[in-house]
Amino acid sequence: MSRRIPVIFLLGMLALSVACTNKKVNNPLANVGSKQPDKVLYDRAMDAMKHNRFDVARLTLQTLINTYPDSEFVARAKLSVADSWYAEGGSTALSQAEIEYNDFKTFFPNMPEAAEAQLKIANIHYQQMEKPDRDFTHAMRAEEEYRAMILQFPDSKLLPEAKKRLMQVQEVIAEREFRVGKFYFMRQSYPAAIARLRSLTDRYPLYSGADQALFLLGQAYEGEIAMVRSKPGNEVAKARMIEDFTKNAAAAYSKILTRYPLMERAEDAKLRLAELHQPVPRPTRAAVAQNKAEEESRQETGTMAKVLRGFTKHPDVAKASGVGEPTLVDPKPVNASDVIQEATRSMVGSSAGGNNQVSIEAIKNGQPAPNQPVPRSDAPAATAAPVAAADPGTPAAAAPAEDPNELKPLSDDPNELKPNVPSDDKPAQAPGQVNEIQTDAPANAAQADHSKDNEEVDVSSSKRKKKKGLRKVVPF
Repeated sequence: MSRRIPVIFLLGMLALSVACTNKKVNNPLANVGSKQPDKVLYDRAMDAMKHNRFDVARLTLQTLINTYPDSEFVARAKLSVADSWYAEGGSTALSQAEIEYNDFKTFFPNMPEAAEAQLKIANIHYQQMEKPDRDFTHAMRAEEEYRAMILQFPDSKLLPEAKKRLMQVQEVIAEREFRVGKFYFMRQSYPAAIARLRSLTDRYPLYSGADQALFLLGQAYEGEIAMVRSKPGNEVAKARMIEDFTKNAAAAYSKILTRYPLMERAEDAKLRLAELHQPVPRPTRAAVAQNKAEEESRQETGTMAKVLRGFTKHPDVAKASGVGEPTLVDPKPVNASDVIQEATRSMVGSSAGGNNQVSIEAIKNGQPAPNQPVPRSDAPAATAAPVAAADPGTPAAAAPAEDPNELKPLSDDPNELKPNVPSDDKPAQAPGQVNEIQTDAPANAAQADHSKDNEEVDVSSSKRKKKKGLRKVVPF
């Protein structure tokens, strides 16, 4: 009897194990019954992740992927590998998680989980984002990844979360740009301040300090006006530059009243416009309603949160707007050289008569003037013709004007080389020997005439002969 008890016990355990093996399980991806061992491996990995045993979970999931490459759980297993790195945290683990999420998007771009992978890539940089006065690398990467998620998956259910996070990231970046622009303004580097503040207001209209940025932009233009007035120069050019800077400052102040009428710098903008003798615009009802909704969606940071904020590197995003659409495509940025070129163009335009028009010479009598001859180097200089007066007591009569287009014969140039030919076009006789002393008179009249022509040659020859008897004269 005692021997039968172990046998019965073993048979019962065997039956129980067979029953457990034949039990069907549900596939969360395919929604069909399955009793394959790949499901068992996937469940073990999920259980390990719940107990924070991430290395065990990744090893089990990798075994599933390598052993069953055609399994219906492969896609979910690859995503779970990335989730294990994401849940583990730390800079190294998050970097590896980003690599795994990108691999999942590469192999399964059409699955709904691809949007989730893209969102988690953006969240990785969002978690590592630092304060505005520190490194902004992760903030720029987070903005780029959130924009990619919104543009690539416009029908995803995760879109509202991505837009909310994107507005928070843009709030941090805008705050950094405002501080840089303010720094340049305090250093009186107005072109650099204008470039930063203009780019900020054009790129991030939902920034909580947009009115402060626009007011500082107007102040920067007024600073340029003061510098132009204090420096000597062409008064016409200075007036043109002052007019251009005044117009830009008024545009910045007017935008506060038309786009952000409920913010604290609205009254200051009205005073500055009155001081500049510029019209004060009035906001529309739609602009007032839009600005009111944006201000009500912002949150206030509590006292305890402000105290704890000093012990963390993550920025405060409570002031980010909760309504509106974030900027998905950046406008053309403005740099300091663009501001300087605009001022230079206004100055050049003023010195050229106040406009950039091109003057055109009208043709009289409907006929174009004849072409002038090509000037020659051997042409004599034009001399004024004497004017004879009819009466000494009366002014001289005006001489008739010469036509510059009239062709005139060229005068003889004394330096021009001419052939030694007589006027009767007869060839000249060969000259006599000039290297011998001639004692006899010329035999005929032709030789006498020729002796006159060679007079200068004889003189030069005699000088060469006498040169040997000259002494060197030493100056005192």
